[in-house]
Amino acid sequence: MASPSPILPLSPRATSPRHAVPSAVDVSRKPSPADEGLVEGFKRRAAAFAADLQQPQEATAWGTIAVLSGLLLYSYWPGLVHARTFWDNPQYQHGWIVPVINLALLLWRREPISNVTLSARLAGLGLLVASFAVRLTAAEFRIITIDMYTFVPALIGVFLLAGGWGMLRWAWAPIALTIFMYPLPDEAQRYITGPLQMFNTTVSTFILQTLGVDALQEGNLIRVGRDHVMNVVDACAGLKMLTIFVWLCALVIVVAGLEWWENVVIAVSAVPIAILANTLRITTAGMLYSVSDTMAEGFHDSAPAALLMMGIAVGFIFLEIKLLSLFVIQEHFAPASLILQASPGKNAGFPAISTPSGVPRAREPGGGSSAR
Repeated sequence: MASPSPILPLSPRATSPRHAVPSAVDVSRKPSPADEGLVEGFKRRAAAFAADLQQPQEATAWGTIAVLSGLLLYSYWPGLVHARTFWDNPQYQHGWIVPVINLALLLWRREPISNVTLSARLAGLGLLVASFAVRLTAAEFRIITIDMYTFVPALIGVFLLAGGWGMLRWAWAPIALTIFMYPLPDEAQRYITGPLQMFNTTVSTFILQTLGVDALQEGNLIRVGRDHVMNVVDACAGLKMLTIFVWLCALVIVVAGLEWWENVVIAVSAVPIAILANTLRITTAGMLYSVSDTMAEGFHDSAPAALLMMGIAVGFIFLEIKLLSLFVIQEHFAPASLILQASPGKNAGFPAISTPSGVPRAREPGGGSSAR
């Protein structure tokens, strides 16, 4: 049996190499080849989706989702347009790609729809009602950001109402990630940006001094030598790096199929790694002042520098995953020959180790075999 594609697995636990377990095979659905690429995988899943839509249950469910989602888009259109205006801000330039990636994840993780229970329909309807109640409250107090955020739980309610608990199991994560296309509330930005500026300035100054560079901190300013001053303004605080990297870490958690505690480690380490990467960019710019003023100023605000720091941050995450896989021993790695089995007969109650095939068994006095 061919192993499934390692890219964006349909079922993380079942397709992860560390979680591969025997399972029943649905012969009516073509298994994914081991060397299937990204494009081939999407083509195969699109063809399977089109074939499933020929069934009345699938067609009804997806037709309901299309109609209700269209009504949601119509209702939330002013908020979506308002969110679009933030994508011109350097801190939220990734916003346009979030729904695109989420749609691709929905197609990749899609599974056939099972029976929709009454409890699922009531829960979906309740989630829709609760979302609109929160939205009405936000409109009363003119809280625009909260009004925009309610689109996400409302969309989850639509999928739950039409597709049931089975659909919610594979669809909730891509839908929930849609929250990253929205800006942070203004209050949150103010409370986050100030401490980030001060922290990055302090740590960068310390690193520069440790490396032997003449650096002195004055508030959010770093004086490098006698003639150069670096101003760690709001744009340098690292909020852009933070929002993008947290979203990328959330994607890794969704598609990697790791253990729950590994996902917790990645989630907890996302913010420190993002801050560290931004601090490295400020520190590198400070060190370049000893080479060229133009080079230092051009590096600090350049897109290549931002991409380089993002690459370093992503590298830290994958290094973290690799270290976790090396230092933590999984129970299912134990060879089958070491699994203890209960020995019947006169040795009942005492465990016996099963003997691998091809290994001669020890003979008991009287011609019996000690291994049963």
